[in-house]
Amino acid sequence: MQVQSIISCPACHHAAVEIMPIDACQFFYDCRGCGTRLKPKSGDCCVYCSYGSVPCPPVQQSGKCCQG
Repeated sequence: MQVQSIISCPACHHAAVEIMPIDACQFFYDCRGCGTRLKPKSGDCCVYCSYGSVPCPPVQQSGKCCQG
């Protein structure tokens, strides 16, 4: 399982390597470049599934989001 993901801001295109939580989804992420608060796209369980280079650990493990 990969726990690092490169999250990219759609507003300013800033990219940052982040460590994802292993047992939970992250619903918000504040861009370090411009301060935009990212939220998951419709149908995604977390910001890593929407804007990251790797889906979140719950999706990697089970193929399902952690919301149920």
